[in-house]
Amino acid sequence: MQEKIGLITLDSADAIGRRVNQILSEWRGGESFLIPSECPRFSSGEGKCILKESVRDKDIYILLDVCNTSLTYQMFGEENRMSPDDHYQDLKRVIAACGGRAKRITVIMPFLYEGRQHRKTTRESLDCAVMLRELENMGVHSLITFDTHDPRMQNVVPLMGMENVSPALQSTQALLMEYEDLVLDGEHMMFIAPDEGATERVVFLASLFGVNIGMFYKRRDYTRIVNGSNPVIAHDFCGGSVEGKDVIVADDMIASGGSILDTARQLKEMGAKRVFIFSTFGLFTSGLDKFDDAFSKGWFDRIFTTNLVYQKPELLQRDYYFSVRMDRYIAAIVDTLNKGNSLHDLIKPAGRIHQMVELYRNGN
Repeated sequence: MQEKIGLITLDSADAIGRRVNQILSEWRGGESFLIPSECPRFSSGEGKCILKESVRDKDIYILLDVCNTSLTYQMFGEENRMSPDDHYQDLKRVIAACGGRAKRITVIMPFLYEGRQHRKTTRESLDCAVMLRELENMGVHSLITFDTHDPRMQNVVPLMGMENVSPALQSTQALLMEYEDLVLDGEHMMFIAPDEGATERVVFLASLFGVNIGMFYKRRDYTRIVNGSNPVIAHDFCGGSVEGKDVIVADDMIASGGSILDTARQLKEMGAKRVFIFSTFGLFTSGLDKFDDAFSKGWFDRIFTTNLVYQKPELLQRDYYFSVRMDRYIAAIVDTLNKGNSLHDLIKPAGRIHQMVELYRNGN
């Protein structure tokens, strides 16, 4: 017997949460599953969570976006922008407000909080691991995240379910629906990894398309740290010729965009026909001016990122940008988990991508 769903969406994920609820409602007879909540702040900046309906014996799903920078709060009379730390604290407040009364708690955190701080290289904190242990100790049954920077983080909590979901199916679908003139073979297409960390992702996609891959190697200055990381000196390319080919650059995130745009520039200089950029998370932390400039110079043709994180209105207005919608996918994950069914076909979409590629090749 499936438990009654309770969907708690923090303010950071309010828009996508309401769409997920609408889809679930359509599938299940018109009932709303949203549990109203709020996380008000005192004037000192301290906060709390208030749940306005009971969660007793419900199958609770908490949805948040730790990258939503559009939200602010007042502290000592001044406006403060919410950081990932603030969003994570609100998540813990929601879990605490449930008070152990829920039948099961699943956290849907598309961008894994502190996922880039996933290993130690010196005397430093291991924030992602600390976060996962905290959620486990608070009674979270499972965590759903997307395209995490290092999926091995699930080894930190072997007894708490952690699913790392790939949006490769939706990104592929968006590309093939937008462009009808692609030739999906090794002579006309190539997948490119912008760095060593993206190689596994690119190998996965290229094998399904039946095309070759190339990789850029980042040469870094390990004597300095700038904005939390060692600065990139140069990108060196490893791979075959891209002359006259459509190339797809795939990575987990676009932060400032410097590396991905330098990769695109070099590919065009090497003779690539068109450059498409796939990224699960489009953060655009340094604004859009450099992307506007690069597009005007013809360095890339289209950027595909998902709506799993907050998208600024000006981004959605750019001609070169395509928003890959993930609302129905999240709803399907919630529906499947609540029914006690396996997520394998949802989180491992290789078969469906291969089928889509074959249909495209056959003119469908």
